[in-house]
Amino acid sequence: MDIVFYLAFMMIVGAAIGGVTNSLAIKMLFRPYHPIYIAGKRLPFTPGLIPKRREELAYQMGRMVVEHLLTPEGIRRKLTEQTFIQGVVKWAQEEGEKWLSSDKTIGELVTLLGVKQPEEMIQRRITSLVETKYEQWMKEIRSKTIHEAFPAELHAKVEATFPALANYIADKAIDYFNSEEGKQRIDRMVGDFLSGRGMLGNMLQMFLGNVSLADKIQPEIIKFLNNEGTKELLANLLAKEWDKLKAYKLADVEAWIGKERAMDFVKNFVVESLDIGELLNKPLSTVIAPYKETMIHHLIPKAVDVLSGLVVEKVDTIIQRLQLEEIVRSQVETFSVERLEEMILSISKREFKMITYLGALLGGIIGIIQGIVGLIIS
Repeated sequence: MDIVFYLAFMMIVGAAIGGVTNSLAIKMLFRPYHPIYIAGKRLPFTPGLIPKRREELAYQMGRMVVEHLLTPEGIRRKLTEQTFIQGVVKWAQEEGEKWLSSDKTIGELVTLLGVKQPEEMIQRRITSLVETKYEQWMKEIRSKTIHEAFPAELHAKVEATFPALANYIADKAIDYFNSEEGKQRIDRMVGDFLSGRGMLGNMLQMFLGNVSLADKIQPEIIKFLNNEGTKELLANLLAKEWDKLKAYKLADVEAWIGKERAMDFVKNFVVESLDIGELLNKPLSTVIAPYKETMIHHLIPKAVDVLSGLVVEKVDTIIQRLQLEEIVRSQVETFSVERLEEMILSISKREFKMITYLGALLGGIIGIIQGIVGLIIS
């Protein structure tokens, strides 16, 4: 009975020593948080291992994340998975549907992006772009003639308008001379002509008597303008003038018009053609409506595919630029020792307990062995 009690006592003492030793060793990983000095000398094992090695721990965690967790190969593999791509496409389509169905105007949406007075801003950008392009374009072609500067297709289009333009001029002239104002103009012109001919004019007026010469001339003028030959003559005159104009250098045309006037004309034409104010006041859903299905079902999947391919191609550069290792290191360095202890214990608390129990078990076994050895020796 004494032997059993002796062995049990040795086992209990050994288990207590083993358990307490392992528990103390685990505590010394974290405690104390700061070095302890006695008589100006630092006690060994202070501070604890993790407080002492916090910077190295942060560095190693950063390396572990970059080299073993968020590796370029792992990210590439994830980005090329069909399930991942399909998920991104689905999410992008859902978000696109929300945006493209929005009742907000384009101006309101642009304002949400932080752009104040979008109409004025867009007009400034457009006019600035037009000025730049105008200068670049004129620098290239200023020394050329109109014939050299513009393509043959444009010349052909201009020349094709001459018959219609001749008809338009003739029709407008007919409308004018058919009007009362036109008739009065003919009458004045005839009167001026006769008065300038002296006696011959007076004799002609006496010969006509009360008959108005304007009434005689007006139908003939209209008949002349209605004649196809007249319209052909007008078209030929326009063609001849166009041939003369084509020989002018653009520098001469610009100087004649005035550079500022020419540039202002182009800027105003572009701004008025775009009608930015009306566009910004339209709901996005109205503007996009004709293209909505194409954008959602074709453009978005294509954009996701292109972007994912670009990211896969540049993933090494992206990770390098992000400096993930530095981010993790600096973040861990900001953690207090208490938080590090809490993080590690939350992950490994069960394992630390098992280590403590294992120490107690081994200590108990060693205690029994020591007791048996002691009995044998005695």
